[in-house]
Amino acid sequence: MMVLSGCSSGAHKGEATLPADLVNNPNSATGKAGTGSLPVITFEETDHDFGRIIEGETVSYSFNFTNSGKSDLIIAEVTTSCGCTVPSYSTTPVKPGEKGAIKIAFSSSGRRGYQSKNILVTSNTQPNTTVIRVKAQVVNPGSE
Repeated sequence: MMVLSGCSSGAHKGEATLPADLVNNPNSATGKAGTGSLPVITFEETDHDFGRIIEGETVSYSFNFTNSGKSDLIIAEVTTSCGCTVPSYSTTPVKPGEKGAIKIAFSSSGRRGYQSKNILVTSNTQPNTTVIRVKAQVVNPGSE
């Protein structure tokens, strides 16, 4: 007996719906790819250190990536570990060999000391999640 369960977070107004092939996973139960034609997200770097920043500053960084796989790469969702970290990205498919970026803005308002924020990128790759990180040392405005 097979039971399927699901939930929907609901699309926000103006958001595009994702194509059905996003959930197509040709892997077998062994976890080995059956066709070898999946997209592969290859980041130039997965960690970025903003260094010392003054409390109240908002800083941003673009994590650049390449689709080094053999089919279109689709970023389904980018979630952050904190509301102070805001991602922006395109849901337009990235063709094999093409580049894309995920921009992260970090607001240091109300934060002091060492900050490390995880960003979870969900896509149609195998595995379907990748973690990227930003960090900073937030100092008081008078200590610089």
